[in-house]
Amino acid sequence: MIWGIVVAAIVAVFLPAPLFASNLSFLFYMMLWITMATSFNFVAGLAGYMPFGYVAFYGIGAYATGVLYKTFGLPIPVALAGAALAGVTIGLLVAPTLRLKGVYFGIVSLALAMAMKLVISLMPSDITGGSLGLILSAANDPVAAYYAMFVVLMGALAAGTWLTMSRLGTALRAIRDDSEAAEVVGVNVVGTRLKAWIMATMFPALVGGVEAWYTNAIDLDSSFNLLVTAKSIVYAMAGGLGFLVGPIIGASTLYGIDQLIWRHFPTLNLLILGVVIIALMLLLPRGIVGAFAQRFSRFRRFIP
Repeated sequence: MIWGIVVAAIVAVFLPAPLFASNLSFLFYMMLWITMATSFNFVAGLAGYMPFGYVAFYGIGAYATGVLYKTFGLPIPVALAGAALAGVTIGLLVAPTLRLKGVYFGIVSLALAMAMKLVISLMPSDITGGSLGLILSAANDPVAAYYAMFVVLMGALAAGTWLTMSRLGTALRAIRDDSEAAEVVGVNVVGTRLKAWIMATMFPALVGGVEAWYTNAIDLDSSFNLLVTAKSIVYAMAGGLGFLVGPIIGASTLYGIDQLIWRHFPTLNLLILGVVIIALMLLLPRGIVGAFAQRFSRFRRFIP
C-alpha cells in the first residue's frame, strides 16, 4: 500500500514536469540520483556488497552511448540499449570477484573503475574522442532525454520491487546476513548474488548513457568521477539500505539540500554538505527509514 503511494507520487511529480517546470535540470538529476541509489541498494542493501568503484558502470554506459551514436552512427535508443549491454557484460566479466567479501570486494571494484578509465583513455581517439571526449550535439533533445531517465527510473523501481518482494529478495537477505547458513538451507548463493549484481550493473550504465545524451558531452573525468560512487553510497545509506523507499528518501532529501546549499553558499557547498552528511550518519546510522522503523517497530511491516 505505502509503496504504491510512493510510486504514484513519483509518477505524479516527474511525468508531467516538462509541461510546467521551469528548472527541468533539477528534476532530471534528482531522478538520476534516485536511480543510482536504488540500483546501488540492490547490491549493497540486499546482497551486502559495497562496490566502491560503482562509477565504472556509469562511465561505461556514457562512453558506450557516445561511441555507438557518434562513431558508429546508431540511433540513440539503440546506443542506450548498447550501454545497458556493455554494463551487463562488464558485470559478468568481473562476477568472479563476488567471491570476495567486505572491503576486499570494495577495493577490487575500485580498481575496476580505474582500469576502465585507463582502457578508454588508451583507445584510438577517433573512436572515443581522446582527451577532448565526445560531443553529441546532433542528438540534442533535453525533453526526450528527460523522459528516457524517467523510464530508467521506473525500471529500477520495478526491479527493486521484484527483488525485495520475491523469493529472490528473501534469499538475498539471507545471504547478506549469513551466506553459509543460507547455503545450508538450500539457497544458491552464487546464482542469487549474480542476479542482483547484473541488475545493479545495468541501471548505472543506462543512467550514464542517458545523462550523456542530456548534456551532449562525454569526457573521462566526469564519466569516471569517484564522486558518482560516493553520492550513490551516501544517498542510499542516508535513506536506509535494504528498504525500497530508503534510496528515494535519501537521494531526494540530500540532493535537495545539496542544491539549496549550492544556491546560497556556493563556496562552502562541499563543507556544509559534508557536515550535514556526518551529522545524519551520527544521529541516524541506519538511515532515515531505518531509524523510523527501529523507533516505531510496530509500523515496520508497512515499510517497504
